[in-house]
Amino acid sequence: MKHVALSEAWTGVADCKNCTIRNAVLFAGLKETDFDALHRPIDQIIYPAGAQIYGTGDEAKTLFTVRSGLVKLTQYLPDGTQRIVRLLHQTDLFGLEALIEDAYPHTATALHDTELCRLPVDVVRDLSRASSGLYHELMARWHRALSSADRWITEFSTGSSRDRVVRLLLWLSEPEDGGRCALFSREDLGAVLGLTTETASRTMAELKRHGFISEPKPNQIVCDTVRLRRLVDG
Repeated sequence: MKHVALSEAWTGVADCKNCTIRNAVLFAGLKETDFDALHRPIDQIIYPAGAQIYGTGDEAKTLFTVRSGLVKLTQYLPDGTQRIVRLLHQTDLFGLEALIEDAYPHTATALHDTELCRLPVDVVRDLSRASSGLYHELMARWHRALSSADRWITEFSTGSSRDRVVRLLLWLSEPEDGGRCALFSREDLGAVLGLTTETASRTMAELKRHGFISEPKPNQIVCDTVRLRRLVDG
């Protein structure tokens, strides 16, 4: 784990200077004076694929920004099955519940090797009280999270199994050039889309067989995004 002082995060010392997402993170719009009275560090930490970041019911005292990688938020149903309610990638902020609740409502797990910035919730609270800019940025990120939740309901939980898989592949490939995306297990794929593992696997196999996607390495997908969009656009 690497500790980065708040002053370093602003002035660009250490990794923050070369951070590719610096202009998109929560503190991007703050001024140097906003950090003067604060001495708590921001932790930069890498979680290996499969590592749990926090569990449902754990004490909520930290916010997280995704620097790289992919994180899933999972809820467990009464019968013990899991449902992935959200995926988070680079620049996404999560753990916002820590600002108003004592415990996390989801389990957060790294799907790939994932680098995070961990932000102490008391630091964020203090800064948001002192800075109207940060307060408005927090509200904007709440709104973004709600909009993302709406998208998950409308795009990834409705329609045919093929359409759900295609929409998710297009979403995963949005940040990358060439239609590439790193996928994950078929079990997790089903848990994201409300499908059985068998249905998710069969749908992926059909898309590969008809040339809509290729998989040069396990879970490394290359999408023909033009043809995939035609599938879901009709």
